This record gives sequence, structure tokens and C-alpha cells, in this order.
Amino acid sequence: MQATILFGHGSRDPVWRVPIDTVAQRMLTIDPQCCVRCAFLEITAPDLASTTAELVTLGVVSITIVPMFLGVGRHAREDLPVLVSELQCNYPQVSFLLNPSVGEDARVVELLAQIALPSVNL
Repeated sequence: MQATILFGHGSRDPVWRVPIDTVAQRMLTIDPQCCVRCAFLEITAPDLASTTAELVTLGVVSITIVPMFLGVGRHAREDLPVLVSELQCNYPQVSFLLNPSVGEDARVVELLAQIALPSVNL
């Protein structure tokens, strides 16, 4: 069984997580059979470790982690790889794939440019 974890920073504001939850819901709309969860680095629950533990108890053996960051800062570059390495040590039977941050995807860059472009002509 395969799962995807959408990984965000976290915030004290509960409304902050709505876009990431919406992406997860959209994934389920597109593919009702997919297994997707959200996890957060700090402040917002659940964290990556507890989300992974839940998935492993469900029988997941392959987890793709998608960093929902526009930029590639310290969290994406340093903190997240360390967390994934710890998970791999704790769950050697599970295959972990850490995707690049969504902001590095050319499709996201193109979409953001298309969204921002009309505002230039106001």
C-alpha cells in the first residue's frame, strides 16, 4: 500500500492549514482510492512522525512526502531530510520518497505567474 503525506510548516492560525487540507481533499476527489494525509513541522498537528506511525499501522509500505513549500528554505533543505532519515531508521520496512518542494515544480511556477499576471495590468 502506498500513501502520500502533504507536509507543511504549521501555524497557530487554524485557517492557515485549509489550503493543504483542500489539496488532500482534491486528491481524494480525483482518486478516491488514494491514501493521503497532511502533516506539519511545528505548531500544527499532526506531525510527520505521528502521521507516519498511523500509516504504518494501516499497512502502508511506501510513503511519498510532498513538501508544500513555495521556497526552498532551511526547513525544506535541512530539517525535512533529517526527519525523513529518522523515519527510515524507525521504519526500515517502509520506502520513503522525499519529493522536491512544490514551488520547484515548473507547473506551479507557471500557474502562479498566470495568477499574478493580470494584477500587473491594473
